[in-house]
Amino acid sequence: MHTVETVLLVLMLGAVTGIAARYMRAIPLPLIQIALGAVIAWPQKGLHISFNPELFLLLFIPPLLFADGWRIPKREFFALARPILLLAFGLVCFTVLGLGYFIHWMIPSIPLTVAFALAAVVSPTDAVAVSAITRNLGMPHKTMHMLEGESLLNDASGLVAVKFAVAATLTGAFSWGAVAKDFTWMAVGGLGIGALMGWGFSTARDAITRRVGDLAATQMVLLLVLLPFAAYLAGEKIGVSGILAAVAAGIATNFADLDRGNFISERLQTEGTWSMVESAFNGAIFLLLGLQLPSIIGVTLLDAGDDWWKLVAYVVVISFALLLMRWVWITLGVHGALRRAHQEGKMLEKPSHLLNLATTMAGIRGAVTLAAALSIPVHMRSGLPFPSRDLLIFLATGVILFTLVLGSIALPLLLRRMPVHEDTETQHEERSARAAACKAAIASLTMTEEEAQKHDEAWIAQYQEVVGRITQEYRNRIHLLDDSGVATSTEAQRDTPEMVQERRLRYLREMELRLHCIHVERDTLYAERQAHRINDETLRAMVSELDMSEVALRKRLVVARRAAGLTPLPHAGGAH
Repeated sequence: MHTVETVLLVLMLGAVTGIAARYMRAIPLPLIQIALGAVIAWPQKGLHISFNPELFLLLFIPPLLFADGWRIPKREFFALARPILLLAFGLVCFTVLGLGYFIHWMIPSIPLTVAFALAAVVSPTDAVAVSAITRNLGMPHKTMHMLEGESLLNDASGLVAVKFAVAATLTGAFSWGAVAKDFTWMAVGGLGIGALMGWGFSTARDAITRRVGDLAATQMVLLLVLLPFAAYLAGEKIGVSGILAAVAAGIATNFADLDRGNFISERLQTEGTWSMVESAFNGAIFLLLGLQLPSIIGVTLLDAGDDWWKLVAYVVVISFALLLMRWVWITLGVHGALRRAHQEGKMLEKPSHLLNLATTMAGIRGAVTLAAALSIPVHMRSGLPFPSRDLLIFLATGVILFTLVLGSIALPLLLRRMPVHEDTETQHEERSARAAACKAAIASLTMTEEEAQKHDEAWIAQYQEVVGRITQEYRNRIHLLDDSGVATSTEAQRDTPEMVQERRLRYLREMELRLHCIHVERDTLYAERQAHRINDETLRAMVSELDMSEVALRKRLVVARRAAGLTPLPHAGGAH
């Protein structure tokens, strides 16, 4: 099949499976996509794609890691820096050494350096798969942030470890001093070049957009999408970690975005673009993984003949050994850091054996593991085949499937047994920020004596009337947000709980009526277009205004209904 047709088919299947997953909530989306990829590739005349690991790493991994670095809450990331670093770097080293010796002992035909390479290949975790599995199951927020931070960094550390293990196999020489020196250079250099490129892009973007405003929003979003590829290529060009460069560029760009609150169009386009890119690329990754299964799993098992069960047993034993080492490292090496983070208020959930077990089962392997395995060279420098390459790729692929299936079963069971961790801290911060914004808006409406002297009495009367209505609306919102029991005015101090609830319900009714009016307005505009009273351009512009108003109104309604103890508002798609 032609390459263009293949790409289009993979993207289409990624979108279709994403829709299908909404109806099959019991099955995680990655499993659906992997199964579909295997089905369409298994028959003799099925779809077969030649997998280029270097091209795969360039096209798919940098934008996804950039987006993760851009989206991840920076406060939580740095607050949990110690456990994240222990998992991303300490656990990778522990896994490479411990699992490498274990694999060489269990399968003596695999040389020790190749066993280290296999251990390094299976060391990176996949936060995308974990998020897909644990969605709506109550995974503690801070734990999920920690897993995302681990996945951001251990991709780089795992791939660097693979590089050194392969080099040791090819050359027959290995030096711990050289490894430590090169690893430090690749890590620090990758973070440095990525941060520099992110800062440089943000500086140039500010210089341009401060002059032309949102007129260049589309072009800036396009350049932002290309930034992770540029950071990755620049890092690889100078011999440092391109993956860490993409991560650092995303984090640096996010920090710069904190000063760009006025650029609404650019922000809306950026959010929409990255949502589409992440959805499309994540789907393509798992579909490509499924497409490789028949040629990796099926062919290898058939070639093994009656000894196929030994290969399956190797996969199971290696997977359990991998998870056991992860559990030991978390229990002995990371538990103390998590306990200190909890005592300092940086982590709401208290570390427990059940939480440690859930964090262990979240160590699912994914696309980076497959790309790393397939990147193993086919031949040695002497021209001989690379030792046990096919077996290494089979075992790595088997570990991906085993951890993904086991995690899909074990994680929901574990999370249901854990106490519900509601993110009350974030909710309180959101309410406080909304209240502060309302109070600031009210204060900004006050007219000074100097300003009043510039206008006549009629203008001042109209102004005060408008200010009165707006101020009352903001005060209603402040009262709604004030769940602490602290009154915001002398009148509110005399309010009983029944009066507060009645005011909340009255405010809700007003918001729901406004939402109903927006729907009526939108329906009327479409009717006007169908009657040819307005054109398509006018329709799009006016509907866009209503859509943004509805988004803001629905967010306010979510907070209002939560404060009033009501069920969440239905999704916008079912509002009509």
